[in-house]
Amino acid sequence: MSARVFLNGQWLDAAEARIPVMDRGFLFGDGVYEVIPVYSRRPFRLEQHLQRLQHSLDGIRLANPHDIEAWTGFVNRLAAEAEWEDQSIYIQVTRGPMAVRNHAFPAVVTPTSVILAEPMSTPQPAQREQGIAAVSAADIRWLRCDLKTTSLLANCLLRQMAVDAGCVETVLFRDGFLTEGSASSIFVVKDGRLLAPIQNHLMLPGITYDVILELAARHGMPHEVRDITEAETRGADELWMCSSTKEVLPIVTLDGKPVGGGRPGPQFAAMYAWYQAFKVTVMRAAA
Repeated sequence: MSARVFLNGQWLDAAEARIPVMDRGFLFGDGVYEVIPVYSRRPFRLEQHLQRLQHSLDGIRLANPHDIEAWTGFVNRLAAEAEWEDQSIYIQVTRGPMAVRNHAFPAVVTPTSVILAEPMSTPQPAQREQGIAAVSAADIRWLRCDLKTTSLLANCLLRQMAVDAGCVETVLFRDGFLTEGSASSIFVVKDGRLLAPIQNHLMLPGITYDVILELAARHGMPHEVRDITEAETRGADELWMCSSTKEVLPIVTLDGKPVGGGRPGPQFAAMYAWYQAFKVTVMRAAA
């Protein structure tokens, strides 16, 4: 079965979908995106993802081409028709094509909207059981990381640093403080307390980040949201990364040095169990 995509109001086979070469998303990265996890064909927290999409669109001054009801219908249709039970649904909206290449916005804007689905790829058991390795780097991204834009070159370069070092993620610091990973949220555990960096313009407001904090509150894990120094991060008892596709994973080495005891810790084990139970009872549950 050929994969289907939604492109500017039409449902097409993926091989048939085309955008103009003069699309500003292609030429300038002038667009935003969302990634929505789907479990048992049920999009998880779709409303929150669409609200974040709206925040990103507002941030780049681009009118939303569809309302929440329309987006919900498109996503639910794709989730129902795709060949996989568990999926990752990708939404992208760009400022659309222009007549001549010009940095300034066109007088008349015709946004390009794309939705496509891919199979959900969750971490291998070995990554959870043994932990993963990460490197660190200065956060070289722009100052509006709260906008989920398609201009991801800095993220790609930072993520490639991890790949080149045989690691999974790059942990980012800006002016001596933890921000996030190149494609994830980062949590610190110290003396049994879960620490999360404050969500501001320097990091993406993560939906999985929210789930982790909700689970900590529900199960009585001490936690705090505040600025976290680089020294605290490097001296952590446990270090985690999380995202919609990676779920939550323990980082056991950072820049070649062990984090805590150099193995997944007890706080991670508890959070992972809570997360999996949440996935079964909530993420896969009927709306």
